[in-house]
Amino acid sequence: MAKADIHPQWYPEAKVYCNGELVMTVGSTKPELHVDVWSGNHPFFTGTQKIIDTEGRVERFLRKYGMMEGGDQGAETKSKQSKKR
Repeated sequence: MAKADIHPQWYPEAKVYCNGELVMTVGSTKPELHVDVWSGNHPFFTGTQKIIDTEGRVERFLRKYGMMEGGDQGAETKSKQSKKR
């Protein structure tokens, strides 16, 4: 059993607010919680997340080391080679 007088007060109906609006009630050691993000407005959970990957990792690696077929053979590699001379 828990020792007396060492644990914080438990609030089983603590209110969670996001942007001034009550969004849920949970158990907590504080009577009110103010949050910026919760599952109701987070892009991952709402499905509005936009992942922008304009250039994949493999293509970036191939371009960096001049292994691309056709087109530019890696401007970074050419500039490094010219600096070595």
